[in-house]
Amino acid sequence: MSAAWKAFATIDPFEGMNAATPGVAQNLVGGEWSSGTEFRDDLLDPLNGGTFLKVPDTTDIAPFIEGLASCPKSGLHNPLKSTERYVHLGRVCARSAALLATPEVEEYFVKLAQRVMPKSWQQTLNEVVVTRVFLENFAGDGVRFLGRGFSNPGDHAGQESRGYRWPFGPVVVVAPFNFPLEIPALQTMGALFMGNRPLVKVDSKVSVVFEQFLRLLIHCGLSPHDIDLIHCRGEQMGELISSASDQIRLVQFTGSSTVAEHVANAVNGRVRLEDAGFDWKIIGPDFDPQWLDYVAWQSDEDAYNATGQKCSAQSVLFVHQNWVESLLPKLKTLAKRRSLKDLTVGPILSWNNQQIRSHIDAVLDIPGTELLFGGSELTDHSIPDVFGAYEPTAILAPLAELSGDHFELLTTELFGPFQIVVSYGDEDIDAVLTLFERMTNHLTAAVVSADVQFQNRVLRATVNGTTYCGMRARTTGAPQNHWFGPSGDPRGAGIGTPEAITITWSGHREIIFDEGELPADWSIPPVR
Repeated sequence: MSAAWKAFATIDPFEGMNAATPGVAQNLVGGEWSSGTEFRDDLLDPLNGGTFLKVPDTTDIAPFIEGLASCPKSGLHNPLKSTERYVHLGRVCARSAALLATPEVEEYFVKLAQRVMPKSWQQTLNEVVVTRVFLENFAGDGVRFLGRGFSNPGDHAGQESRGYRWPFGPVVVVAPFNFPLEIPALQTMGALFMGNRPLVKVDSKVSVVFEQFLRLLIHCGLSPHDIDLIHCRGEQMGELISSASDQIRLVQFTGSSTVAEHVANAVNGRVRLEDAGFDWKIIGPDFDPQWLDYVAWQSDEDAYNATGQKCSAQSVLFVHQNWVESLLPKLKTLAKRRSLKDLTVGPILSWNNQQIRSHIDAVLDIPGTELLFGGSELTDHSIPDVFGAYEPTAILAPLAELSGDHFELLTTELFGPFQIVVSYGDEDIDAVLTLFERMTNHLTAAVVSADVQFQNRVLRATVNGTTYCGMRARTTGAPQNHWFGPSGDPRGAGIGTPEAITITWSGHREIIFDEGELPADWSIPPVR
């Protein structure tokens, strides 16, 4: 094996990243890599609690603010400036995709991402593949075509209006832990494509993954002066954003809805958000035995893959009474297959067991609720107490309670292997649609039905930005072949597609060229 990853990588997930030889992360600022002298002492190995990473505890934010200030509002490039950069970035994508397609580099990123955010090999591989295909999509002329504009004839010869996609200039990307490669890679590349200069902050528990990807990009031709990367605590990033709010033209934030609103206030609304999602799936009345096993399998995948730590995870499952007797036992059987051994269930990085237990107990105190399966801590493991370790869990809740005083509790997103299941009948569909209207986050949803009338009834009354429909409908996936992002909020960020990139990372600019002959009928109005 040629070990092509060693040409760019500085952290070795195969032999390093343990107490004896911890991986050392570095910031990139002003084109230079540096670690500083202070490191986080609270970032534990999620599987055994040991030391395995040295991540900078950055407190000096001045150089990063200077980096933001170094980029003009017109960006590093735009349709009228440095247009060769569109072609150059397409070539960077081509080289990076080719390198990421080599077996050893692919394995390197799978292993590295799995090391910091433990999930099954296949789940992690999917993340790496999506990132590679994204790069392939924008290789060659792909970046150039993102700058496509339009023109309209004017009122007279020589006049023409032209619409352009214009960068914001200095921008910030804040990315979460659950997709340590895909989310920061796709959003950061989108920012660069449109001419912006991004400052990137990824959750420090997993930020080494994006750092290594950035090193790959630089190895493939990206200028290290085009981007800054900071490893720091969330509070420090909040201070940076507040201090540099006059310089920052846009913050793209993926993560907690509470933090998202704080960021929006700090920059006076200049945000694009992909925040929390209490994502619903509804299974329609058209029960079909030949689809039963598939629908059960997909529901298990949506609720519990990556230990439920997906922003698109199935949080509540509405099951028509025609399916209940057959489907619910299969969900239990499928959930029981999951194991720490193959990381089909694993550490929960943002909720600990005490918090999970408290939430489960509160839900089970609601009249009529019933534990369908799970509800207990995992055993025989060395996951540190700071993280959660819980069985895949489902609680059956009465529709009446969800529609009543317990709506807020039952629609609280537990970012782990947990879902609410609700049975409904034909007479209840309006009540269910009312619940969808009451929900505040509208990321993903699924309508599992082959009944076109039922599909239309649900789809026309809802707003979720990424909605899957049909008997194969899911809530998770976010592949590179379609838009992924919330709807119902003008601040919503998209990811993955040309439309997502242009809407999130550029604004519209109109230039009216007026270069015709001197008009014969013009006159200077009299002075009063």
